[in-house]
Amino acid sequence: MQIGIVSTGIYLPEKTMTGREIAEKAGIPVTVVEEKMGIKKKHIPGPDDHTCEMGILAARKALEKASFNPLDIDLVIYIGEEHKEYPLWTAGIKLQEAIGAFNAWAFDAALRCGTTVMALKVAKSMMLSDPGIRTVLLAGGYRNVDFIDYENPRTRFMYNLSAGGGAILLQKDYSENLLLETEILTDGSFSEDVVVVAGGTKHPISSEAIAKRLNMLDVLDPEGMKQRLEEKSMSNFLKVILESVRKSGYTVDDIAYLAILHMKKSAHEYVLRELGLSDEQAIYLEDYGHIGQIDQILSLELALREEKVKDGDLVVFVSAGIGYAWGATTIKWGKG
Repeated sequence: MQIGIVSTGIYLPEKTMTGREIAEKAGIPVTVVEEKMGIKKKHIPGPDDHTCEMGILAARKALEKASFNPLDIDLVIYIGEEHKEYPLWTAGIKLQEAIGAFNAWAFDAALRCGTTVMALKVAKSMMLSDPGIRTVLLAGGYRNVDFIDYENPRTRFMYNLSAGGGAILLQKDYSENLLLETEILTDGSFSEDVVVVAGGTKHPISSEAIAKRLNMLDVLDPEGMKQRLEEKSMSNFLKVILESVRKSGYTVDDIAYLAILHMKKSAHEYVLRELGLSDEQAIYLEDYGHIGQIDQILSLELALREEKVKDGDLVVFVSAGIGYAWGATTIKWGKG
């Protein structure tokens, strides 16, 4: 039984922030931001660019692109962030209602920036095991840029956080853009390295916490995290890619395009080099920033627009999320 991608959708806020503006806020050279961090500009939310709302807009684009009736959707999986319009709120149910998927049911999924890859695996498994689920919509938004304190050097590696929404429409027995196998790794030794200290049950939000900027993202053990990531991160990136491709019946030599998240330029180049891929087989998202779990959808849409992906190509989505989680999904694009 085959599961195929019917269409995708992307929403990007109109408002942007340049690398120079980031440099000024952070008090660092613009060359560091643009060349080392790889941020020429990034999208940031406007007053109406709420998290679930951006997912709704992306979902509508995916449905419009495919001329697809939302009443034919069986399941909606929200792949956006927990930082959304309201706390303690199931955004997938709102998204389902907003797009008119009245015959579907919905739930939220979360694995930080690895959510899209994880949700593809979950959706495929559910579609294969449940005859009543033929069509699944994955959609959500991301605006964790709200939690960045540009005056905190410990969070410098997250200055690329951006905003936007993405959607993927999947269908059973769809013979194009086949969703193959996914590999995911998680490592709990990183689970409390990157957190927003205040706002949970350990440290409830308060005026004092806000004054101390404890309501922003922070790194509690920067040196320890750096050492542990250096030991594991790049090797785990490569491991999930290779295993996803292998389980799909292919080898690394078959990869035509890598839809990779935004990261610092040297890391991006390292992954391509280790896989034997050229710069033309990926797109560096220096004009978009890191839109969390939306990066892979954006990368694929850009690649199709620039004709970097054609029928028969093997495309690999690759992600990493704080926690830490690494994931990759292999897709056989086109009609064969």
